[in-house]
Amino acid sequence: MSTNYARACYDFAGVVGVVTGGASGIGAEVVDHLRRAGAHVVPWDRAEPTDSDSLQVDVSDLASVERAASEVAKRHGRLDFVVNSAGFAGPTVPVDEYDPEVWRRIVDVNLIGTFNVCRAVVPYLRAAGSGRIVNIASLAGKEGTPNASAYSAAKAGVLALTKSLGKELATTGILVNAIAPAAVRTPILEQMSDIHVQTMIDKSPMRRLGESIEVAELVSWLCSGSCTFNTGAVFDLSGGRATY
Repeated sequence: MSTNYARACYDFAGVVGVVTGGASGIGAEVVDHLRRAGAHVVPWDRAEPTDSDSLQVDVSDLASVERAASEVAKRHGRLDFVVNSAGFAGPTVPVDEYDPEVWRRIVDVNLIGTFNVCRAVVPYLRAAGSGRIVNIASLAGKEGTPNASAYSAAKAGVLALTKSLGKELATTGILVNAIAPAAVRTPILEQMSDIHVQTMIDKSPMRRLGESIEVAELVSWLCSGSCTFNTGAVFDLSGGRATY
């Protein structure tokens, strides 16, 4: 990563947001980055809460998500942005060898979980007349990664959901956008084979993995007041790999 250029600075003072999957990986980086910019961020994660602001939430369970959304509104009196980062890749195996239960769980967390969160938070954002939703998808959702059919299908669904919801809310003051990263250096890569990870690196014109901070930088812009005329959009973060 180049450090020769000035980096954007944001002021999120007084802003309240939620980051799902906020206990580790990209989600944790996003939480830290937005907090450093002054935002009051409430991490949602299946893991035990690490601080008084965190909530234990299973995004695949709509009731759990609805309780958490209500709790945020009750505690803080507002909700300004939501970043859907919860997810997992699962094993890399051919379709005909995939355990159907595992396949379904991957879709439940990555796609159904994103839907559950959006469904639960939109009424609060709509009532406020403004808001930002950022969905962390994947380049796999655009390209379809071999031996990762469940993850690819789920993330493709997240991209379509983003486009649909962005259009639905286009006149409400709520902007809905997605990020499609290529492979990023996070613990989720440990779920994949070394060969699978190296293949993704080899496909990158920059010949490297992305870094969580690079995702967090883009999330910050999408959550900020500097983003005003983008909704239903997909932002690639692929080191030059994406071609459409």
